[in-house]
Amino acid sequence: MGEQPQNSPDRPAQPTHPDLHPTFWEAQLEAARRGSLAWGLAAFFIGYGGYYLLVLILTAARPERHGGFDPTTPPNTGPLLLLAFAPNILLGLVPAVFSWWRGRGLRSDFGIVPKRRDFKVGVACGGAALIGSWLLTLVIIAVSGPPPETDLTRLMQGERTVWLFLFALFAFLGAPLTEELLMRGALWGALEHYRLPRYAILILTTLIFALIHQEVWRTPVLFVGGLAIGAARMITGRVAASMIAHATNNFLPALLLFAVAR
Repeated sequence: MGEQPQNSPDRPAQPTHPDLHPTFWEAQLEAARRGSLAWGLAAFFIGYGGYYLLVLILTAARPERHGGFDPTTPPNTGPLLLLAFAPNILLGLVPAVFSWWRGRGLRSDFGIVPKRRDFKVGVACGGAALIGSWLLTLVIIAVSGPPPETDLTRLMQGERTVWLFLFALFAFLGAPLTEELLMRGALWGALEHYRLPRYAILILTTLIFALIHQEVWRTPVLFVGGLAIGAARMITGRVAASMIAHATNNFLPALLLFAVAR
């Protein structure tokens, strides 16, 4: 395949080939280089199944909480806040194990090591996710009123502790890593293997991404933000771009979480 001269150091030159999409050719080349991720469905179901099972175990271990244990709304007491991290870690750990066991490793299977282009696309898509989510939140508040109070909002009203800092740091860096490995890594790669259209994959993975958070009030907001985050994966073909987009989207909320505490 012949190549046009490269015009920008941030974007590779587009090969001239009739089978390559004018916008998503980069992702097509990444998919061809990566090979099959048919095992991604098993990684997704086992990863999410382990996550949900651990949530149930933690719920049973804390029967005094009438609403059950929700990893997105952690307990207020210091060390117990770290329990909020445990189920989420499984979301990324299982795809990583499958990649090492059945695949070619995280770098090859998921494109987890970011390139300069991933930063550019990821920050742009993450900014779009943040703005879109914020605008939709304002609309929902105007229509249905403020969101219900959660343990997380009560945590923001408490003291600025090291536990709160660790939770904010995990929201900024940890959750984007684990959730993207599961959603835009294992699940996306499996659906791509079965040749679903790219826009169908984007919508399906975004819908699942919004629903697995189990936050009814925020589901539309998560869906809108997830579309922009997924777009980073669809453009580059690499999970690194969607991780950066996810982290960009989470940065201001994580900063606000720590900043508003006393």
